Amino acid sequence: MSALILIVEDEPQLAEVLEAYARQEGYRTERAADGNAALSVYRAASPDLILLDVMLPGRSGLDVLKTVRAEGGTPVILVTARAEETDQIVGLELGADDYVVKPFRPREVMARVKAVLRRATALLDDADRPLRVGPLEVDRRAVVARVHGETLSLTPAEFRLLSQLAEAPGRAYTREELLAAALPDSDALERVVDAHLASVRRKLDAAQAGGLLHTVRGVGYRLEAAG
Repeated sequence: MSALILIVEDEPQLAEVLEAYARQEGYRTERAADGNAALSVYRAASPDLILLDVMLPGRSGLDVLKTVRAEGGTPVILVTARAEETDQIVGLELGADDYVVKPFRPREVMARVKAVLRRATALLDDADRPLRVGPLEVDRRAVVARVHGETLSLTPAEFRLLSQLAEAPGRAYTREELLAAALPDSDALERVVDAHLASVRRKLDAAQAGGLLHTVRGVGYRLEAAG
């Protein structure tokens, strides 16, 4: 069965255009015009990906994103009229997988949709062997990371970054390498890696696994258990 895309957009004409292009690509679609309706459809339909406008009536897109991330790992692409880098970083810090800025070409949006869905599927095609670094276990088959047996609540991008670091404990990865691993088809900036990994560090600290994620000055990051 083809992937189900939830299009959350309050401009009817733009929503219709995105829906038409999505269906042309073979995707199934659902639509919502405000934040509350978006969450209702999300919970009822369990979409494979959400195209989420930031500026929505009532409940904002960022608020919807926070709720979606608190409830699961459904991939989310933000659609925003705000071109400022800080706004993009905020959305990615909250767990968005990618973003597109208005005005955009619908075909560009569909290319991003394909890329994000492809990355989500690729997680399932990795090796079966869980990766372990100290108390951390990264199960790429189940797309789950655990600390002391307790599941970490990670976004898809955070999981991909943590998985990449866990493949070679002790190795220092550059931001460019990590960006290529986590968001290879995005035009996101390398600072996005810092935002995602700051969130990962907070979650590791909260799970009593502080000290696993190290910042390597002038290089990037490494994952390593205390010796």
